[in-house]
Amino acid sequence: MRTLVQTPLPIDPHIAELVAHVRAQRTAVIVAPPGSGKTTRVPPAMTALGRTILLQPRRIAARALARRIADERRWSIGEEVGWQIRFERRFTDRTKLLVATEGILTARLQSDPLLTDFNVVILDEFHERSIHADLALALVQQAAASREDLAVIVMSATIDAAPVAAFLGGARVFDIAAPRFPIEVRHRPNISVAAAVRELLPSAKGDVLCFLPGAREIDRAENDLANIDALVLPLHGSLDVDAQERALAPASRRKIILATNVAETSLTVEGVTDVVDSGLHKVLRFDPETAVDHLVLERIPLDSAQQRAGRAGRTAPGRATRLWDERDILRPQREPEVRRVDLAAPALDIVAWGGDPRTFAWFERPQESRIDAALALLEMLGATDGRKLTPIGEQLRRFPLHPRLGRVMVAANGSEDAVEIVERLSEGKRAPHPAFGTPLPPGEGSGVRGVAREIASIAKRLFADRYRQHVDDETLRRALLAGFPDRVAMRRESGWLLASGTGATLARYFVIGGDFIVVLDITGETIRNAVAIEREWLTPTKREVVHTIDSGRVRAVERLWYHGILLHEQQVRADANESARLLAQQVAIDPELLQRVAFAELTIDWPPIVEQAVAGRSRTDDVDLAAFLPYDLRRKLDSLAPRSLPLPSGRSTRLEYREDGSVIGSAKLQELFGLAETPRIGPHHTPITLALLSPNGRPVQVTQDLRSFWNSTYAEVRRELRARYPKHPWPDDPWTATPTHRTKRR
Repeated sequence: MRTLVQTPLPIDPHIAELVAHVRAQRTAVIVAPPGSGKTTRVPPAMTALGRTILLQPRRIAARALARRIADERRWSIGEEVGWQIRFERRFTDRTKLLVATEGILTARLQSDPLLTDFNVVILDEFHERSIHADLALALVQQAAASREDLAVIVMSATIDAAPVAAFLGGARVFDIAAPRFPIEVRHRPNISVAAAVRELLPSAKGDVLCFLPGAREIDRAENDLANIDALVLPLHGSLDVDAQERALAPASRRKIILATNVAETSLTVEGVTDVVDSGLHKVLRFDPETAVDHLVLERIPLDSAQQRAGRAGRTAPGRATRLWDERDILRPQREPEVRRVDLAAPALDIVAWGGDPRTFAWFERPQESRIDAALALLEMLGATDGRKLTPIGEQLRRFPLHPRLGRVMVAANGSEDAVEIVERLSEGKRAPHPAFGTPLPPGEGSGVRGVAREIASIAKRLFADRYRQHVDDETLRRALLAGFPDRVAMRRESGWLLASGTGATLARYFVIGGDFIVVLDITGETIRNAVAIEREWLTPTKREVVHTIDSGRVRAVERLWYHGILLHEQQVRADANESARLLAQQVAIDPELLQRVAFAELTIDWPPIVEQAVAGRSRTDDVDLAAFLPYDLRRKLDSLAPRSLPLPSGRSTRLEYREDGSVIGSAKLQELFGLAETPRIGPHHTPITLALLSPNGRPVQVTQDLRSFWNSTYAEVRRELRARYPKHPWPDDPWTATPTHRTKRR
């Protein structure tokens, strides 16, 4: 019989109440400071309600917490308590408490949406607001809505509990106070971590915990502290398990632990009395220049600074040395990943779970445009087909990478050459071209060595017989196209045309051949990294036939597009319906015809007539609207408003219908001999205004009364014109003269 021996912690008096409340209400939000014991005491207690899973943001913490809980409760690893992280499983069917990383729960929910293996889900350190934590909370809440026996608990040291409580349907918030040992905070700007350690070590009463932003900075600090009288131990996620354990385990000598933000919470690092805080951390942030998420070096927020300082005062008074100016203003809280990372990966998880990211009940809903962009990218990558996951999508979910980079791995069958390229791209490094496989310079890859090993390990298991350690240059370039299908560019006379439709130029130091490239890094309009591809590899994303009217003729051109890049165009036969539509827009009703219709006082419905007139036509010159008027209308129009007037000479003159209602006709004077009365037309018998022309075509008289002209004016006109045009007939009696348009022959 094992005896339970535990050091009393501030959370202990509240455990019974917490268990009773969760048993009854199934939800709770627990806010308690570091050192209160919430992470090691609450989860084991909740196993009284059934099998419990405790979610942690980091693998180091998950493994260490399982060990600490096992020590405190005299449990066995793999029996009562265990852990599951990527590539590691230490649990059995008898395990009551499983400590896992957030992504593990998301993966479990894909195959078991109701999470039937567990009765209690605890999300710890929720203030870190990783995209996995947000997604896990939303998915678990969906499961709890369908299961009355599933409890959900959210825990954090620094969090605004109200939104979480509301999301859980009005969960009760337990705000647990805990006595804190005083911490002396001092600022030492403009000195290095190593210098700060050397400065405080002589007066330190215990171990020193130093916070640095990444593995590379830790390596540098470790070198700078090589001759110091203490154990210098790194602590970050890329280390192997033994190295991580050494940093956490008690030691006979004073320890200087150089850690990333993995040591901010959850991890218990015994004996620390001094903290040195660089004030920096690396966070994932979407980079539009490379189209993937990168770790970006940034100043930590205030809540993170407070948590780091608190590590020095867990068991006794301590000191925190901050390497920035006391006057610097820090952002109050860290920014959730859902606001700063690309949503393609979480969208992929939601689709795999069976949901629709557009209607999914997010804990914090992103902008619709970002959701749409993520879904569009997944379609381009071949990861989804509508609302379903494809086999490629299933493979992408296996890689701890942005889906773009996962697609590169899938297309390259997991080769080590692709691993190195993906490693570089994920770190924002410019991969050399054309030798993609050039080894990393010394020290450059230290922060991602573990990631590369992990990717390679996944690839070997995933592709099995299809796995190839090395692939040829073409396969690698095709793989990059598969991962960045929307980043194609085509050479043009000056610079490059991007698939987005915008222009760009190459950086001065960058030279590349060929007419098509995949852009891997672009700053503004300057391409900093790219790889050449072949035109034949591009499958058109759009085919269109464009109809236009050129010089009165309808022409059709077929165009093949790759997003915003025109790949090919050729002239094709015009579509009859499209030709008719364009001609109908182009053909204007003849103003003369409209004036005739108005003069005749007729009402005509033009659209169906235009539609009939343009059918089967390809040129505007071939369209005759008047010919398609209904027979009765056309007959009436020709009767009331004829196009022309027959003349006594046997010819005719075209009539001009004016807006004022008058009708004008022109004819040479000799063609009207013998016509006594002015012709009248239209519903009101309107007299035609006749312009009487001289032989040179100039009007000598304009009249609506021919009889008066012959009787009173003709003689005077005859005298004037006979001398000027002696070859033309100028009879004394216009009433009996023969009308003619010819000259008189002698």
